[in-house]
Amino acid sequence: MIKVFQAWLNRYFMNEETVLLVVLLVAALIVLMTMGNILAPAMAALVLAFLLQGLVSTFEQWRLSHLAAVWLTFSLFVGAIALLLLIVMPLVTKQLTSLATEIPKMVNQLQSLVTTLPERYPGVLTREDVMGVFNIGAEQMGEIGKSVLSASVANLTNAIALLIYLILVPILIFFFLKDNKVLLGWLAAFLPGERPIMNKIWLEMNEQIANYVRGKFIEILIVGAVTFVSFRIMGLNYSALLGVLVGLSVVIPYIGAAVVTIPVAVIAFFQWGWGSEFFYAMVVYGVIQALDGNVLVPLLFSEAVNLHPVAIILAVLVFGGFWGLWGVFFAIPLATLIKAILNAWPKKEESAMVASDVR
Repeated sequence: MIKVFQAWLNRYFMNEETVLLVVLLVAALIVLMTMGNILAPAMAALVLAFLLQGLVSTFEQWRLSHLAAVWLTFSLFVGAIALLLLIVMPLVTKQLTSLATEIPKMVNQLQSLVTTLPERYPGVLTREDVMGVFNIGAEQMGEIGKSVLSASVANLTNAIALLIYLILVPILIFFFLKDNKVLLGWLAAFLPGERPIMNKIWLEMNEQIANYVRGKFIEILIVGAVTFVSFRIMGLNYSALLGVLVGLSVVIPYIGAAVVTIPVAVIAFFQWGWGSEFFYAMVVYGVIQALDGNVLVPLLFSEAVNLHPVAIILAVLVFGGFWGLWGVFFAIPLATLIKAILNAWPKKEESAMVASDVR
């Protein structure tokens, strides 16, 4: 048994870089698990700076200096955040609160509809069965309404934390953009001079993660905006709230679109019933999803993420369980990172083959 373990170690951990890479990965995981909440502003700023770095590079290609490109990018970012906080968020919050207050009315309408089912299908359903299921559903909907209202009240107590984020995160973003080369150089000084494995992983992941994360943010904005405008034109209630939900649904592949279909269908049904407007709304929603999957995604993501659907779903479940929404959003990049590490990891046979080629 000991010989088998030693052979495995000699095969996969035969140089300094592989051991150091394992140490770094374990240390990063421990830091995230133990200090994730404390470092959340820094991690959020790092992610946003990573997203904005492409815009900085674009401005530099337009013959702007690095500092001017950083200031212009930072100004556009602050303007976008101000627009979100002053226009979008109040509208979404207002519609969310309105929806919570409408839940009892929806429950009454649903009760009237459900009580007619035993008369329509006497051999299949009884009144007791229907009312039992309805009471359970009504309790769950009531709990959801209470949770929404209590969450909105609880958020008032977190105003100081939100203020800290609004001040600290932009400052960190600015310095991450301004001094990114200095910071990367400082980190590289602690690594071995020769690091082909790390360089291979970095080159592969830098392009893939950059394309994925930036493309995903653009996809969220486009899908959410198109959904909001389409539902607003149709006169569907809570169009801003549904636009946000549909936009965020693209974060979770395969699952998000199916889950968000439920609130879209429920709101459309309680507003219009089984009328033509309901079916038009569902057709519009289906067209948006189809255009997103078949047109928008291929245009935005220049580097395809070659992962099996099962691997994607498992990554969403695992990383979402660890880090919540951030884990869900970065599930695919993190799974791609793991795949890149496994592909780049040297084996003893490969090293011997390379050495023989050199000779």
